[in-house]
Amino acid sequence: MLEQELQIAIAEENYAKAAKIRDSIRNLHEDSVASVIAANAQFYDSFRNGDITAMQTLWSRGDNVCCVHPGSLGISGYELVIDSWNHVWANYEFPLEIELRDVRVHVRGSMGYVTCVELVRTKGSSWGGHFVTNGFEKVDGRWLICIHHASPFDF
Repeated sequence: MLEQELQIAIAEENYAKAAKIRDSIRNLHEDSVASVIAANAQFYDSFRNGDITAMQTLWSRGDNVCCVHPGSLGISGYELVIDSWNHVWANYEFPLEIELRDVRVHVRGSMGYVTCVELVRTKGSSWGGHFVTNGFEKVDGRWLICIHHASPFDF
C-alpha cells in the first residue's frame, strides 16, 4: 500500500510527501529485518536447549510448513514437523553448542528468510556443518518459521 502511495506522490511530483513515504517504507523494512533476526535467534535458542514447547510456539501452523533435517527428506505439516524435532533430539544431551556464521537476512513484505552456516556440536562429538535456510512468514503481527532446510557439508 505504501509503495503505491509512493508512486502516486512521485507521479504528482509531490516530492516532500514521497520522501516521507520512502522513509516510512525504510523504517518498516528495518523493523521487519530486526524482527526476523529475533525470530531466528528464538528458533536457535529452542534448538540449542531442546525446548519443544518453545519450538511449538515458533512455527507457523498448517500443512504449508516444511522441515528438512540434514540428510533427510522434507517433512510437511505442523504436527509432523514438531514431532520430527522430538525424534532429532531423542539422543542429544542439552544444551547443544550451536555457532552461526555468514548470517544473511532478506525480507520482502510478509515473507523473510535467513541463510547461514550452522555448526552444531553435541557432547563428545565434533562439529557438524550445515548450510541452512530458515523461512519466516508474518502471521497476525508475529514472524513465525515456516521452512527450515539444513543441508550437511564437510568443512
